[in-house]
Amino acid sequence: MDPLSPPRQDVWLRMEDPSAIGAARRIATALAEDRNFGEEHVGQVAVAVSEAASNLVKHASSGMMLVRPHASSPATIEVVSIDDGPGMADTVGPIRDGYSTAGTLGIGLGAITRLSDSYDIYSRPGVGTVLSMRFTAKDAPPPDSRACGLYRPVGDEVECGDAFAYEDTGTVVTAIVCDGLGHGLAAAIASREAIRVFRERSDSSPTTIVERVHNSLGHTRGGAVAVVRIDRSTGSVRYTGIGNISGWICHSEGRQGLVSVPGIAGHKARTFREFQYELPPHGVVVMHSDGLTERWDLTSYPGLLTHTAPVIAGTLLRDAAIRRDDACVLAIRADR
Repeated sequence: MDPLSPPRQDVWLRMEDPSAIGAARRIATALAEDRNFGEEHVGQVAVAVSEAASNLVKHASSGMMLVRPHASSPATIEVVSIDDGPGMADTVGPIRDGYSTAGTLGIGLGAITRLSDSYDIYSRPGVGTVLSMRFTAKDAPPPDSRACGLYRPVGDEVECGDAFAYEDTGTVVTAIVCDGLGHGLAAAIASREAIRVFRERSDSSPTTIVERVHNSLGHTRGGAVAVVRIDRSTGSVRYTGIGNISGWICHSEGRQGLVSVPGIAGHKARTFREFQYELPPHGVVVMHSDGLTERWDLTSYPGLLTHTAPVIAGTLLRDAAIRRDDACVLAIRADR
């Protein structure tokens, strides 16, 4: 991909008034039609997305929704909604049609679970809710839900200077996170170039990929880059990073940091070092740019580590993202 070409846009919609419900529905419907979902399936997507958007507008003081093509499955539409609203202690009861906690129709979660091909929800009273849904075209294989990356630009910027990519074979997943220096278009160009280089030879070692990215970013602003390779069959993690990308292995007892060396890919890099770690059977690897604070702890969210990658990534983006910077977070489950 030409680094100057338009990137795949992940647009977050602010769900602050009823007009946003129609906007989310139109985006989802257009994506479904482009993927030849069929009239009935398109209608199901429209209803489920409308219900999720309506819940945000009615109940959340600050709700956001992302509707996008899935990162690794072109035949799938992915929806992620996050809010810091009242939350729910019970996410099972509301799945029954007719159940209501606020005098509304109460069909929201029931429709979502019935009409989406897969979904996941995590909610805590007084904290908020994160919901993910996926819709896949008929006869297309459903995507794996063990890896998910989310990003959003700072403020009113259109371009995000942070980016991610991953290749997942089921047994081995290789992933990259890049934070282009600064923000805006120039930072985005650096990150896009890093992703382009990664996709050319994602089967190379993490160190080789980072070296190739470094050699390719000289004509850009440069940035922070980290690459991880996770072998789920052996429980091993190999990691190479330069700059301030944060990497973590998270488990039920806490988390372990992954080491990056100082520098700026494309400009200042003395050496590249690859580190190897052991991954617990149900561990989760999290990588993020410095657009997220490091002051988070997944063990403070009861049960979150048992949820899918989109919900884990969405929770971190909601609670740890810094408002004055681009933000990107990637979550990868180690489940075999």
